[in-house]
Amino acid sequence: MLKNITGWIKELTAAGVALIALAVVVQVIFGATAAFLPGDVVGSIIGIVGQLGGANLVGLVAVALLYSLFNK
Repeated sequence: MLKNITGWIKELTAAGVALIALAVVVQVIFGATAAFLPGDVVGSIIGIVGQLGGANLVGLVAVALLYSLFNK
């Protein structure tokens, strides 16, 4: 049962990452004012990266942790 739950979590995470990638491509093609996007996806990603970069070592550790989670 635990394998089933972790499998669902992995599939949902993969689907979420694919949706974020699709939203970035759509925003690059149609601009930030695309009617079918909920907000500025690229701006949000840039903000998150900026916050992690501003945190110096803590940001680097957070990025490494996220990277290891997504590559399992």
